[in-house]
Amino acid sequence: MYDIQFMQIALEQAFRAFKEEEVPVGALLVIENKIISKAYNHCESTFDPTAHAEIIVIRESCRITGNWRLTNATLYVTKEPCIMCSGAMVNCRLKRLVYGCKDEKGGGVDSLFHLLNDKRLNHQVEIVSGVLEKECGEILSNFFKLRRHK
Repeated sequence: MYDIQFMQIALEQAFRAFKEEEVPVGALLVIENKIISKAYNHCESTFDPTAHAEIIVIRESCRITGNWRLTNATLYVTKEPCIMCSGAMVNCRLKRLVYGCKDEKGGGVDSLFHLLNDKRLNHQVEIVSGVLEKECGEILSNFFKLRRHK
């Protein structure tokens, strides 16, 4: 039940990104059912390829908690994270990832790579996928349709 509610908030962040002509991905980090940080992609506006919603949320949450380890946290994100973001999740010792739709072209969790469950790494992350999958996929599809028509 909480997963759906928190994913709806992540989708609100994705809609903010859409309005600002950023790739519409939203994320938030939750500890003990409390939102610590939320964000959306800012790559276009900041000219920063690392300004993915997940990275922004992880950085801000570590600053707020005063700890780079997020061992009791859940990250909600509308799209399957890339390998960069997946690596950050392993490095911060994230407990759990909940994401909406898959990223068949760049997914670092299930689609192309399986970084969060790779036993060769020092940490594995619990994964829940497909939460509000249709809604999360539609906002991305609509965004890229509009981009192609411009």
